[in-house]
Amino acid sequence: MAATAVATAPDARERILRAALEAFAESGFDGATTREIARRAGVNPGLIKYYFDGKLKLWRAAVDRAFAALREALAEGVDDSVFEEPARTRALLRRYVRFVARQPEFVRLMHDEGKRRGPRMRWLVDRHVRPLYESTTAVLRKAQERGMLPPHIAPLHFFYILAGSVGILFHQAEECRRLTGVDPADDAVIEAHADAVVQLLLGPEESP
Repeated sequence: MAATAVATAPDARERILRAALEAFAESGFDGATTREIARRAGVNPGLIKYYFDGKLKLWRAAVDRAFAALREALAEGVDDSVFEEPARTRALLRRYVRFVARQPEFVRLMHDEGKRRGPRMRWLVDRHVRPLYESTTAVLRKAQERGMLPPHIAPLHFFYILAGSVGILFHQAEECRRLTGVDPADDAVIEAHADAVVQLLLGPEESP
């Protein structure tokens, strides 16, 4: 692929990554094709080969992009000091809910790959999920030591309870629309879900 062809579409790589995340979330790795991803991105299929050298590297780059966006959305990160200020803890949870609501493809891809034993799942866990799990569970242990969470529940259960309570509504968006007539993508619904998650996990907000 000539350099001039690439220069005509300076945002082509980003468009490909966005389209890839959508396609992999909808169809899985095996079902998604580079031709379909190129069509969604509005680029020549040859650009995928040029930028990513094939579907597996494209999948990995799309996952890297999704986790980078998650880290940016959380901004302050996850550390011991989060639980020292209740308002900061609640704000962090709300940012997480908003991220998942606006990036449902992230949750769908994670659910799809997390149920498989293959090399993509191992790569995903080792590169991204394990560091997130270790940092989050370390914070949860600190919260247990401070009496903010029940001490007899293993942090791994809190980790998956958090992931499930935040993400399932947006993962099952079509079911929710059919079942209730409510659109999980609506901003008011997103904020209501954030309120619900915060209250369920942290309890009602104390009056000043």
